[in-house]
Amino acid sequence: MNAMFATKISMLQHVCVVPLARATRHRSFIVSASASTSTTVTPSCNLTVSSPTSSSRAPHVDPRVLLGMSEHDLQQLAVDSFFKKKKKKPVPQAFRNDLIEAGWKIGRSPIYHTVTAADGTVKLLLKLEDNRLIETVGIPVEDEKGSMRLTACVSSQVGCPLRCSFCATGKGGYSRNLQRHEIIEQVLAIEDIFKHRVTNVVFMGMGEPMLNLKSVLDAHRCLNKDVQIGQRMITISTVGVPNTMKKLASHKLQSTLAVSLHAPNQKLREMIVPSAKSYPLDAIMKDCRDYFAETSRRVSFEYALLAGVNDSVEQARELAELLHEWGRGYHVNLIPFNPIEGSEYRRPNKKIVSAFAGALESRKITVSIRQTRGLDASAACGQLRNNFQKSPLVIESDREESQSDVAVAC
Repeated sequence: MNAMFATKISMLQHVCVVPLARATRHRSFIVSASASTSTTVTPSCNLTVSSPTSSSRAPHVDPRVLLGMSEHDLQQLAVDSFFKKKKKKPVPQAFRNDLIEAGWKIGRSPIYHTVTAADGTVKLLLKLEDNRLIETVGIPVEDEKGSMRLTACVSSQVGCPLRCSFCATGKGGYSRNLQRHEIIEQVLAIEDIFKHRVTNVVFMGMGEPMLNLKSVLDAHRCLNKDVQIGQRMITISTVGVPNTMKKLASHKLQSTLAVSLHAPNQKLREMIVPSAKSYPLDAIMKDCRDYFAETSRRVSFEYALLAGVNDSVEQARELAELLHEWGRGYHVNLIPFNPIEGSEYRRPNKKIVSAFAGALESRKITVSIRQTRGLDASAACGQLRNNFQKSPLVIESDREESQSDVAVAC
């Protein structure tokens, strides 16, 4: 049994089953949950109820009685309660109070601010327990049949330490890794806002997922098993961290691994991605090849197009040669640069983007061009950044406490 299930079971057993067992041991109460999920307490002198008119008939068994439930049923009850109901307070207040008394943390990080773009994309700023802010984005796309695909772009760190030159997040500083629940609650917050289930999750928000691999994998398991988002609907993006692709491959996920390449050669990549100095391009490509051999899942490559820097037809040909050298059937996702404050980079025009894509396609490389969403809300790829990544928010109670300390010192 994994740790999360063990935790859920222990919560239910500690708060529900143990008190029930004590009650029935004293032969004073029978506790059951009615069809409306409210708790009914019925006085009783006996645990067995028989019909005076039909003693041979088996007594009615209420399937919603907690006492005596199997471990598997307790697991399922916990999953249904904490994930499938999708409510901020999915359990009775008394239950919550008992959990708090037992040392469990209850509730989710509040939404500090919401920004909605003209295209319906929503960026949420969640305030964490330490008063730092993280950003997560909900991207709704309706197909021609009217059904909606809702993608949650989630963060894995508070800020990012890698400081890619075209990305706003790294310019805002870095504080810490997110815990697994802080990743999961981003998806649930998006569902709350849109009143619609999230169909796709991309680890492309703030931070480098491979630097927080344990929490990312724990969150991935929960989102897949408990929130019931298919593994193939989840993408983990990385700019490349040495010795992590092999670790990820060992889990044999059916999710997509997307590697942020951004350049067809090592020299240019070091200029765009400073961390490339410690992880040469040939080493990345070898790890991508090994990842495919281990998982049978081909790696997708992200390529941010920067006007006059990496967007020429010659560079597209060089990129195609690189990919062919290391395998076949690779996919490249082109991302026209999204403007950020203080950046010297510019977005290439549509003609340049089209020519770059055409050069790749003519060399048998599958290409897609990412549709820009949320640009006017600074919610597009590479734009996530806030002023409280490095330092926490100063809230009113903290300010008053600080002023009180100063007064005492004087």
